[in-house]
Amino acid sequence: MGMNPGKNCVDIGIVVSDIKKSLAFYEDLLGLKKIGEMPLWFGTMHRMGFGDSFVKLIDPKVVPPAGPKGLQHGLGFRYLTFQVSNIDEICADCEKAGVSFEIKKQELMPGVTIAMVNDPDGNVVEFVQRA
Repeated sequence: MGMNPGKNCVDIGIVVSDIKKSLAFYEDLLGLKKIGEMPLWFGTMHRMGFGDSFVKLIDPKVVPPAGPKGLQHGLGFRYLTFQVSNIDEICADCEKAGVSFEIKKQELMPGVTIAMVNDPDGNVVEFVQRA
């Protein structure tokens, strides 16, 4: 049968090592809107809105060890994608803020431009703009 969607998007939770740095990246630099905070049994969830999606930043009570970083260094979830309409501005802001790029802005195929950066914990964040 499969799943019947309750909304037209998928949300993601990211356990972070430094909530201040992560909020500065996702809220201040990328412009996600903070919806609220919620206590969890293992920390605090900071719910950030982007369109109909939520990026849930988890500030753990005890910071666990980091897993492998980068696109090709481990199995599992490797990157988060944001469909955007202002990739030039985002890339310029990231460069100005000293954010490291996994992949500099480039045309992947005609009409599709991408860039990938690393968040404060080294998680890969992709931006995609379609013409």
